[in-house]
Amino acid sequence: MAMLSPKFDDLTIGHDFLFKKVMRNPRICKHLLEEVLQAPIAEISYPEIEKTIDVFYDSRGVRLDVIVADEKHTHYNLEMQVKNTTNPQTGQHVLPKRTRYYQAMLDVDALQKGQNFDLLPATYIIFICAFDFFGKGNYTYTFKKRCSETPELEFPDETTIILLNTTGTHGNISPDIKSFFEYVNQHAVTSDFTKEIDKEIFHIKSDQKARLEYMSLETYVQDNRYEAYAEGEANGLAKGEAQEQFATVKRMLKRGKSSLADIAEDTDLPLDTIKKIKSEMQTV
Repeated sequence: MAMLSPKFDDLTIGHDFLFKKVMRNPRICKHLLEEVLQAPIAEISYPEIEKTIDVFYDSRGVRLDVIVADEKHTHYNLEMQVKNTTNPQTGQHVLPKRTRYYQAMLDVDALQKGQNFDLLPATYIIFICAFDFFGKGNYTYTFKKRCSETPELEFPDETTIILLNTTGTHGNISPDIKSFFEYVNQHAVTSDFTKEIDKEIFHIKSDQKARLEYMSLETYVQDNRYEAYAEGEANGLAKGEAQEQFATVKRMLKRGKSSLADIAEDTDLPLDTIKKIKSEMQTV
């Protein structure tokens, strides 16, 4: 009916469902963090996995793939991004402000009511990207707040954003991270670390419970997308937005540079709806 989803047996580490499952293995997750940060971590815990944070009833919730904390209460949010998504209506890449929003929601959720701001934990937002967002060839792009007038002056809010570029060509990364990048890109097992990841994925795909969980999740996501769109069509207040989505789809179809599945993914519309719009355009 709606958007195309890969079969469970075809999932790779680049799919957020499987990535989340793999990172549920504390040894793999801890080692990945240590190799990225090039610093030891005594132990990690899992406050939440794939947590949805809704601050206000009418605000946009965010689904965070993996959240872990270390013995110093530092929080790490790990995300897998295989596509450099743009907003079809604005043409702007969504990644920079996605990290900004994730950071904000993580902070709001971490600070309990009545607590002082200085109790906010140090945080790392880490996006594993199968593309080079900045086009500089770096393996990693690390961002902290610095003073424009005095660049060596760092703002001590203890927030860090790291973009890992699996297509990078230079920079200081460990052999295990390089092998992990090769595993993300080509499913190549070239180290003991990626061998352990590959073995973990084999066990996950052999788990009938995980298979049923994936099927249920995909059905839920597709149904929600379809119902949200149907409600938007039926609701007079949302008619303008629905019309704008139609116009966006028609422009993308006319350009002919994207597949129907990609258009469906970029516009959050059911694949059947995209096919219907295309068919109507051909009969005009």
